Amino acid sequence: MIEAGSRRYWRASIALLIGSLLVFANLYLPQPLLPVLAQDFALSSAQASLALSVSTAALTLALLMIGPLSDAVGRKWLMIVSMAGICASTGLVSQADSFTELLTLRAMTGFFAGALPAIAMAYMGEEMSPAALAAAVGLYISGNSLGGIGGRLFGGLITDLYGLDDTFALMACFSFVLLLLFIWLLPESRHFQSQPQSLNRIIGNYLSHCQNPLLWPAYLIGGLNFMVFLNQYSYITFRLSATPYELDSRWLGLLFLTYLSGTAGAAYSGRLLRRWSPPALMALAILLFMLGTLLTLSSELVVVIAGLLLNALAFFSAHSAASGWVSRCSDQHRASAGALYFVSYYCGASVGGAYLGIFWQPFGWSGVVIGSLLVLLLTLMLALHLAQLTKKPGKIRAF
Repeated sequence: MIEAGSRRYWRASIALLIGSLLVFANLYLPQPLLPVLAQDFALSSAQASLALSVSTAALTLALLMIGPLSDAVGRKWLMIVSMAGICASTGLVSQADSFTELLTLRAMTGFFAGALPAIAMAYMGEEMSPAALAAAVGLYISGNSLGGIGGRLFGGLITDLYGLDDTFALMACFSFVLLLLFIWLLPESRHFQSQPQSLNRIIGNYLSHCQNPLLWPAYLIGGLNFMVFLNQYSYITFRLSATPYELDSRWLGLLFLTYLSGTAGAAYSGRLLRRWSPPALMALAILLFMLGTLLTLSSELVVVIAGLLLNALAFFSAHSAASGWVSRCSDQHRASAGALYFVSYYCGASVGGAYLGIFWQPFGWSGVVIGSLLVLLLTLMLALHLAQLTKKPGKIRAF
């Protein structure tokens, strides 16, 4: 097993962080470019937003398929092939002549992007000792936030300087360099055992994971927390673009820099897990998430930003603990178990806009806060439930 602090540990951890950067930078690259896409292809704002939504929809589908596939054929090379597919599809977007072609290529990007989230946790769970896993998961999750930030900032900056086509071409070139580093750094699997798959077996595995009392609460925690976190940013932009703040799109885009506190939180969570159980860390992080959400009620912009910083710190800490917990609690078919976590995660993101919209329409930002706190109260209860469950005789401890 890979032990914490060893040379193989650092190679594996840095490789997976680089892979996470590649995947999420490409996935979120079009988000700041939607107005440009709408103008270039004569689209409505809703039509332009499909450049992002088709990718996340394809990613969700891929998670269900690639997780079981990796249980049968292996981890490392499936991740490499998928990231090569991301590089190719992003590069081809620069040559797209129609919006239909662009959407097709973006769906391919999303599908290939599903491999790393589905497989990375399984790889770590198989190859790393429990102590090494706790720290490595935090670094990997920090790559998620860095990739999301970097992709958005890269897209906005390069498009302003060079145009839309060159943005996708340059991102493809940059991603290819990251892919070469990933291939060089990531150690080969030593503890993978192939598990032949069939449709009935795959469905049975998923049902088994959903019925596991140590797993399904973590699935809900990840999905519901992300439902609130991601979509709070959508509605806060409406609030801050209106009176009295009247921030323009450039400043609103910089709000995503608050994700940096999440990067630090995810990385540091590995150290906290040496002293705290994962359910306890989830509960603490959710409490901080609730506090940050309450801070955003302030009329002072600096306090609102402080609330967003605290939210990002709390969300990514809870996400790191929950995803690592899933990997350690699934003794078999780890990729399938991890895939289900991320299916819940991205389904939460998909429905969160509609859910918080119910509160936004009549009550504005105060309503969003109320809707958020209701969900976070539920995830807090689930985290406390997991903490109690693992203390009972006969229940395994994940760490």
